[in-house]
Amino acid sequence: MRELSILSGAQILVRTLVDLGVDTVFGYPGGAVLPIYDALFDEARIRHVLVRHEAGAAHAAEGYARSSGKVGVVLVTSGPGIINTVTGLADAMMDSIPIVVLSGQVPTPLIGTDAFQECDAVGITRHCTKHNYLVKDVAKLEGVLREGFQIAGSGRPGPIAIDIPKDVQLARAPWPGVAAPMRASYRPAFAAEDQALARAVEMLAQARRPVFYTGGGVINAGSAASEALREIATLSGAPVTSTLMGLGAFPASSPQWLGMLGMHGTYEANLAMHEADLIVAVGARFDDRVTGRLDAFAPHARKVHIDIDRSSIGKNVPVDVAINADAAQALRGMTAQWRDAGHQAQDLSPWWRRIDEWRARDCLAFEQPPEGIAPQAALQALWRQVAHRDPIVSTEVGQHQMWAAQHLGFEAPRRWLTSGGLGTMGYGLPAAIGAQAANPGRLVIDVSGDASFQMNMQEMSTAVQFRLPVKIFLLNNELLGMVRQLQDVDYGGRYAASYSESLPDFVELARAYGWHGLRIDDPADLEAGIAEMIDHPGPVLVDVRVARFDNCYPMVPSGAAHNQMLLGPHDRLPDRRMLAQDAEALL
Repeated sequence: MRELSILSGAQILVRTLVDLGVDTVFGYPGGAVLPIYDALFDEARIRHVLVRHEAGAAHAAEGYARSSGKVGVVLVTSGPGIINTVTGLADAMMDSIPIVVLSGQVPTPLIGTDAFQECDAVGITRHCTKHNYLVKDVAKLEGVLREGFQIAGSGRPGPIAIDIPKDVQLARAPWPGVAAPMRASYRPAFAAEDQALARAVEMLAQARRPVFYTGGGVINAGSAASEALREIATLSGAPVTSTLMGLGAFPASSPQWLGMLGMHGTYEANLAMHEADLIVAVGARFDDRVTGRLDAFAPHARKVHIDIDRSSIGKNVPVDVAINADAAQALRGMTAQWRDAGHQAQDLSPWWRRIDEWRARDCLAFEQPPEGIAPQAALQALWRQVAHRDPIVSTEVGQHQMWAAQHLGFEAPRRWLTSGGLGTMGYGLPAAIGAQAANPGRLVIDVSGDASFQMNMQEMSTAVQFRLPVKIFLLNNELLGMVRQLQDVDYGGRYAASYSESLPDFVELARAYGWHGLRIDDPADLEAGIAEMIDHPGPVLVDVRVARFDNCYPMVPSGAAHNQMLLGPHDRLPDRRMLAQDAEALL
């Protein structure tokens, strides 16, 4: 038993973080949080990574958490410090990423007086956190920290914000205190009901056109969930598709893998979902980028929905069997019941022949442009050289993100870091920094675009200071590529404010920050340039000059059903008047 000590709130916080297994904190100091920074000064067991903007701290914590399975931690000051993390908090909330943001606050007597750098941190973060706190009593600080970390990492993971006034950081209290018990009102589901599992297994055994539709919840449930998914997929013989956030939960090399589904998903994945007679959704939430027009989504399918978040089940699409449970536990339960019942896989050969017909369309094929490098070719060249290294890949948001999802084939979870639900430009570089901090021996690559990169490019300095050898593979088309594509498809080519004027010389910019920079503008130089990027021991930025007006296909246009896909620039758009009439009918 540890000896009872009387410590300051700041010391209690730091020692509790150590007790909770925290080894890395991403942050930026300021007056309202300096007592905590002073306590960190003497704590060698926690590494503090000084970012250049608090938004970078939040995204770095996301990358750390997503790649490691641990809770990411952020430390910022009051006012603009906590406000600058809000985008990262909202991003983590949408994508179920466990992070804890610790913020300083003005002393409690000054709260509500509009003191310097005061803001209502609890009010501002209420709708973008799983739970938040304002700690006014130092005696409660340890319990709040332990409870906050437990809530962040259990159930459906998510962000927590803990606001700590400066006088609470300076006040003294006994440590260790008594760890707070689990909140009575917070009881995340874990075990699935046997009856619901039995119904799901029976439906799977009878299905002639089944599909497993998997999401980021499978990643969050750990490697056991991915292993259980592979096992039940093998037993049933059913094809598997995934959302953007679920890539890596099922090996891309498997013949049962259909690729990503949704707005920029594969032809075979979207058509299989449309024609399925059973959809088993695991850790996915039927969001609009997957379903397209709800009235036309999977019209022939019964639906099983497995999710640890009760509120996600049936929220967007009615389901026939609801299983509110941990994905790994539910999938293992299905496997056990399948075997106990003596089920044999149906003859799915007619279903697979149909899928093979869709695959034959080769929906990800592309042409080499007359000028510049095809972005798809650049990513394929990248993957040929790095796949055997089992890299961690982050992305920014835009066309490059979708091309990376289409052309990089992940075999295992926690290798793919991207902003899915919120679509946050500027996510990729700080997320890669966080992932590199969590995985110092791994190859970490940020696939970027010229517009997104500039949102948080200042974090290049962070990578240099902390000797994090992140690689940036920048697909540079001098445009806001996805915005321009949507203007091309939906607005008749009226390119309003989607051209980036006065771009920096990215190679010289990299060198100014202390990175190695190189440019590739000829397809013949791709292999050598990528090899140089990999072999360089420090951080590297590669400026790949890609075709400016290439669009990302396949694409489900806005207002269309998920089976109304454009496979290339010459495909005829769905009748806009019909889509408008359909949308009006839905309202």
